[in-house]
Amino acid sequence: MPIYEYECRDCQHQFELLVLGSDTSACPECDGTDLEKLMSLSSVSSDGIRKANLSKGREHAKKEQIDKAHAEHEARHHHHH
Repeated sequence: MPIYEYECRDCQHQFELLVLGSDTSACPECDGTDLEKLMSLSSVSSDGIRKANLSKGREHAKKEQIDKAHAEHEARHHHHH
């Protein structure tokens, strides 16, 4: 049973919907039926994307470590003067 992501073209509400057979889909906010099927992140997930996200996470963590070390150095330097 596939779950699809949609955006209503009438009210721009984004939602997930379980689609069974030839069911007609409607927006849960406005009951509009002019829907755009969105590209699901799970459907475009790949090894390359996972590696890129991991790399970004590591860069962010490294920056936080540098910022923390700098703040601790500044605090120690300020404390001695």
